[in-house]
This record gives sequence, structure tokens and C-alpha cells, in this order.
Amino acid sequence: MELFARPLFLLYFIPALVGVLVLFWAGNKLKNKAVCALFSPQTYAQLTADLRPESVWRTVLMSLAVFFLFSALAGPQWGTEIIEVQGEFSQAVIAVDVSASMRAQDIKPDRLDSAKTMLRMLVSNLKDQRLGIIAFTSQAYIQCPITTDADALRHFITALKPNMLPVPGTSLAAPVKLAAHMLSKYPGHKALILLTDGEDHASEELANAKNIALKNGLRLITVGIGTKEGSLIPDKWDRNGTVLEYKKDKQGNTVVSKLDEKSLLELSQATGGTYIAYTTPSQVETKIAQSLRGLDRSTANSSKHAAYKTRYQIPLMLALLCLSGYLLYPRGKRRRQILEQKTEKR
Repeated sequence: MELFARPLFLLYFIPALVGVLVLFWAGNKLKNKAVCALFSPQTYAQLTADLRPESVWRTVLMSLAVFFLFSALAGPQWGTEIIEVQGEFSQAVIAVDVSASMRAQDIKPDRLDSAKTMLRMLVSNLKDQRLGIIAFTSQAYIQCPITTDADALRHFITALKPNMLPVPGTSLAAPVKLAAHMLSKYPGHKALILLTDGEDHASEELANAKNIALKNGLRLITVGIGTKEGSLIPDKWDRNGTVLEYKKDKQGNTVVSKLDEKSLLELSQATGGTYIAYTTPSQVETKIAQSLRGLDRSTANSSKHAAYKTRYQIPLMLALLCLSGYLLYPRGKRRRQILEQKTEKR
């Protein structure tokens, strides 16, 4: 622990004290010079017979006042307290498709892993954004509540896995509804970053999703991840990670998952958002960050941390007491009393 936040001020005390003493000395010389020019020694002695001479204790009190003043400036600190840091943040939710189709490898290493790489980059680079995470298939679930904690967001992004939810299929309306609920307490315009291959098995709900987004000031930034040509969906692997079998439908036909941009374009355009075709993690991250500009901001606690308690009040109070003592302390015995004592001794 550092006892002083700004210990350099303790070194400044020495020249400051010297300066005060020099000022007193120079002032005393000027005073004596002025007295000698105006009065004779006998006249001045008669005029100041009832005044007290300077006391050494007053000099000590003035020196202590200067010392405690610079001690206060040095910022003494001990003990700890929790400090909350506030900031201005805009709000957004990231919704990630974790259905089986996100295992397709038309985007290497696969759709979901590539999306997770991009999201970790996004979270690390966004400094003025409050974010939450949704995982969805045909239903949506909160993976991470809205927060400014980048470490927590990266942890929950890493935990995303295909088929992590107990319900199959894909619904684009489900994450829109849940995101609107999560962001409802924040004023102004917010955003939903929707990462999916766009294969929607509940397309009749899209109209309702648009209305919910518009009603809640929700701007949709849709990211289409996959290719129009599509890819097979790995379903079984051996111990070495080699794909043994690909996903089949109920009729036994091998499923080919293709990017469906139509619904994603429709949602983004209807809400004043942006559609981004997935290319590379860095390029997509940059485009999303640009699309998030212009959202409304609100004040929030961004972080909490332990800090030493500042105790400058104690030396400052001591400095004021010493200064008061200097001003009120008697200058010494009266000169007339000193003369009378000398006369009695004789």
C-alpha cells in the first residue's frame, strides 16, 4: 500500500518552509528599517512597551501548519472503499443462432465458431456499449444479461454451442421478442445484432417481430452467416474429429443448409438497421461497430473497484488548527512586565 497518493508534495514542503521563513525574515528586516527611519530607539521602546515580543512557539506553529498543509496535498490514504465508475452507454443485444445448421462448414471452421471469434473481437473493441447475449433456436433464452463486463460477455460467448438448447428448429421472431423485453427499460433507440444463417421455420411470425422491434425502438443489425450454395451439416464424428455422418431429414435425405438472406434483409430494412453478409471476423466486427453508432445513450455504472480511502481531511484540519494557534497564541510576556521583573531583581 502507498501511504500517499502524491508523495512528491512532501518534498515540496522543504522549499515552501524555507520560503516562509525567508519571508518572515525579510519582513522583519523591512519592519526594523522602517522603524529606524521613523523613530529613535528610545521612542520606539516607549511605544511598544505594552506589546508582547515574538515567541518561538508561534514560529513552530506556523512551520507545522505548512507541513500539514503539504501533507494534505500529498493525499494520505489508508483503508479501502468500493468505487463505482459511471459512464454514458448505448444498449444492444447479441442474438446467436445455435441450431444444428450452425455446424455447417461453408464458413471455416464452421458457422458458429467463426461467429464466436468475431463476437469476442467485437466485445473487446466496444468500450461504450452495454451488451447482452441471447442464444436461440425456435425459442430464445438469455445467455448473458445486459452488462458492461467484457470478461463476462467473452465467457458466455465461448460457452455457445450448437444444439445447446433443448428445442430444435429456428425462429427469427423469438430473439426479437426477447431482446425487446430485455431492452424495454432503456429509453431511446437500441439495437439487436442477429447472427444466423437465416433459415427460418416460423416465417409467419416475422410481421409480428417487425412490429415489436419498431414499437420498442429496436434497430436490427442482421448478419447472414453461411453461403448461398450451402453445406452439409455434420452430425456424427469419430474420436479424431472426422465427420462420419451428415444430418438427414425425416425422409432420410441429406440436409443441405443454405444462407437465406431474404428474411434478414426484410427485418433490417423494416427497422432502419443494416444487413451484413459474413466475410471475415475482422471485417464483420468493423461493420457492426459502425452500425451501432448513433444509438441513444444513458448513464450507468460501468465498473466497481476497490480503492484506498483518501484521508486528506485529517492533515488539513491539523493545518487549520496550527494556523489558528499561530494567530491566537500570545506573543510572549509584555515588555513592561519584563522591565518590572528586571527592576525587582536589582
